[in-house]
Amino acid sequence: MTRFSNYTELTAYMDRLGLFRMDLTLGRMEAFWKAYGLPAVPVVHVVGTNGKGSTSAFLTSLARAHGQKVGTFISPHFVSPRERIQVNRRMLSRDDWVELGNEVMSVPGGEDLTYFEFQTCLAMLAFERAGVDLAVMEAGLGGRYDATNVFRPGLTLFTPMGLDHEKILGPTLADIARDKAGAIHEGGVALTGPQEPEAMIQLQERAEAVGARLVYSVDAAGPVDGIKLGLKGIHQTTNARLALAGWRWFSAGRSLRTDHATEVFGLESTFLPGRFQFVELDGRQIILDGAHNAHALAALSAALRAENIRPGRLVFACLRDKNLTDMLPFIRSLTDGPILVPAMEGERAADNRAIASAIGERATASDSMEAALEQGPDVDGPTLVCGSLYLLAEFYILNPRFLTA
Repeated sequence: MTRFSNYTELTAYMDRLGLFRMDLTLGRMEAFWKAYGLPAVPVVHVVGTNGKGSTSAFLTSLARAHGQKVGTFISPHFVSPRERIQVNRRMLSRDDWVELGNEVMSVPGGEDLTYFEFQTCLAMLAFERAGVDLAVMEAGLGGRYDATNVFRPGLTLFTPMGLDHEKILGPTLADIARDKAGAIHEGGVALTGPQEPEAMIQLQERAEAVGARLVYSVDAAGPVDGIKLGLKGIHQTTNARLALAGWRWFSAGRSLRTDHATEVFGLESTFLPGRFQFVELDGRQIILDGAHNAHALAALSAALRAENIRPGRLVFACLRDKNLTDMLPFIRSLTDGPILVPAMEGERAADNRAIASAIGERATASDSMEAALEQGPDVDGPTLVCGSLYLLAEFYILNPRFLTA
């Protein structure tokens, strides 16, 4: 049996598993939890294409504001895998990761888990040990066969669904939504924010097929427009309203007290890096946003217009499995200034010179994030960095102080 004596050995093992190795079945997870026994931890599952991290952060903050101990599992991470698993917004220690990692490996089937499955199991063991009142589990990819779907959630939240991971989940929005709708469990409750008609139909059909209840966030919570949300951007009102609806449903089911003033505090005190985040670097304003597909870039563009912000330059790069063609009109419209395309680390990174060529004459390939931030003449307006959370990770590696509030 594999055992880890320190955190370095543990991270080396996870690296060998392969960050992007995907085998979309639940067999390994089901075998692991059959051997261990599913923990009696209340779970809210967050599924969708865009806004999962923000919705998870809002829900975590709302529950904490009301005195709940909350475990949160999110992905991806920026600098350290430890960012993915938090209890009351605090990362676990390296020693905790080692101890929990060894516990995972001691369970029959633990050595068969993929990278994401291993971390999902480690997270749930951590939440069980911490005695959390609520585990907010963000799906990684899809819904039906995502590792997080092995738990029987008391509530599933659906954020906006759009075209992403088409080569894995299917070429159309209906295909993608059908897979994500597979996260609705028999007799369960699902809460959804606004969806495109093709996606909503899949949610409705799945709920009817398994005898689940589908609730619309607009019916479970009022608008949050008058609240100064902790996460900026007009699109965050949708995520915040869904999280608020989720919190009210969760608290009502457990006879927990909730009140408007505490809800406002929870929404206003929410923090998550890389979501329309404004920072100052060497006297220059930088806007960091993880928009990584056409749907997210449209939301980012609307957020900039609502704030009357026109970026002076854009730093953009993406992974090679993204639909660059659909993103191009948004990329070109985000700024009138130069567009810098840094080379990214990692096997899934798209060729930055090919991206720059596709964008057009205003785009220039750069050797690195550091070079892109320093490149070109001074321009009016902030620098916008977007296109991938993995691109933002390279910014945070250079400037880790911006990962915390």
